[in-house]
Amino acid sequence: MAKNTHFSQTAPIFHGRITPEEGTIVGYSAIIHQLNLAVPMPASIALVCAKNKKYQNDQWNVFPAIYLPEDNLQQSEIESLHKHLVFALKYEGINLLVFRFLAKSYTTKQLSELVQIEPTGQYSRKIWFLIEWLTGQQIEGKQDLTKKSYIKLVDEKLQYAIEGKKSSRHLIINNLAGTVDFCPLITKTEKLERYINKNTVDSINTVIKGIRKDVLLRTSSFLLLKDSKASFTIEGENPTQNRAMRWGKAIGQAGSKPLSKEELYRLQQIVIENSKFVTMGYRTEGGFVGKHDRTTGEPIPEHISARHEDIEILMNGLIDASKKMEINSFHPILTATSIAFGFVFIHPFVDGNGRLHRYLIHHLLSAMKYSPQGIIFPVSASILERIDDYAKVLESYSHPLLDFIQWETTKDNNVTVLNQTADYYRYFDATKQAEFLCECIDNTIHVIIPEEVAYLQKYDAMKLWLDNNYQMPDKMVALLIRFLEQNNGLLSQRAKEKEFAVLTEKEVKEIEENYKVYFN
Repeated sequence: MAKNTHFSQTAPIFHGRITPEEGTIVGYSAIIHQLNLAVPMPASIALVCAKNKKYQNDQWNVFPAIYLPEDNLQQSEIESLHKHLVFALKYEGINLLVFRFLAKSYTTKQLSELVQIEPTGQYSRKIWFLIEWLTGQQIEGKQDLTKKSYIKLVDEKLQYAIEGKKSSRHLIINNLAGTVDFCPLITKTEKLERYINKNTVDSINTVIKGIRKDVLLRTSSFLLLKDSKASFTIEGENPTQNRAMRWGKAIGQAGSKPLSKEELYRLQQIVIENSKFVTMGYRTEGGFVGKHDRTTGEPIPEHISARHEDIEILMNGLIDASKKMEINSFHPILTATSIAFGFVFIHPFVDGNGRLHRYLIHHLLSAMKYSPQGIIFPVSASILERIDDYAKVLESYSHPLLDFIQWETTKDNNVTVLNQTADYYRYFDATKQAEFLCECIDNTIHVIIPEEVAYLQKYDAMKLWLDNNYQMPDKMVALLIRFLEQNNGLLSQRAKEKEFAVLTEKEVKEIEENYKVYFN
């Protein structure tokens, strides 16, 4: 018989957070705390308060007293655990990392006891399925379910899912978007729903339809280069024009080839111009993102990458999950979030991870026909404008994990990970990353692209006026407009004395006045 264990927790401060109401910590957070699981706390901790209040914010999910699970010392540990798992599945959704560590924490006999509580109930069946799916081992002793109906594993009111496949053993429809080797989950939030409903494929096409084809073509060319340069800038690099154009060309072809290990290797070779000092392909050593101590040279990690021993299976899982999401028409932005951020968290290469991470966003939006044909959303440019938010979104995943990764410094001041960490890169919550990516894509659709189109239209109008009045060559027009842009609509004295010495003062003034008219 399992020992008595009380999972509910009451405290004014819980894992560094001040509770917003007097109440009881329940669900996943209570389980993690009580069993001391090596799992980060959920972004939003469930708390049942003593009053009739129900609300949610970034840190807390507050429920009224009636929601409190029946958790008392007369119950066994397994019975108490079951109550909190049922609460969690009902109101918090699925946390695969918690279930994975639960399966490691209990014996097969205890897990069998767990799924025998209310054995035909939908939540016991979900628990049963998840344990077997995650461990690959069957738990014997379940009762006959022939009189029961199929139920969906993921509650689509809480989290995003695909149509799914039936498991006759459990009478469960497995609608998880990923695979057992790679399966991030995304919570359905008001912000995500607002952006998804606003930026449908039809609404995006409506924005694009009103643009002249020649202007659209030039806009696309500029956006490719803009995005390429921004992606290098995010990594702290200042590439040559040729290198930026080469990577821009690769971005322009995103979505045309299936995602594979070989394709990722090819793209890394384009990104890394000089591989003399970089080992190409998947890492064969540890990896981290951060700094080195200036005195000792020792690593100061902000993010610790997946163990190199796990990269092959994690990346195969990521690629298989990507294919599954595409085939099952999972929303393109959610697919891009799961795969692109999963990639950068794994950090499979020694160098080039950041640019390939952002390339994967383009690849999936294009392959799933979310971005219009011939147009890329300059996501890197939008990220660059929100670089601090981007860092916070990455850190929201990386920083909590640092407490659970055991590592030591190598002779060459790298890191080597000492414990098993693969599950942290398989089963993460990608909600914050999805919200951030939705914001960036919304910005590209409604701000960056329209601004570039408007600029080209103004440029064309100014060029036409210059052609009619001065028959100026295209190269000279481009130079003149650039000088005017750089000097607030006025031609500098140096330009008047050198490149445009042939112009009279009257002509210069006329050009400056017309520039202000066309460019506001």
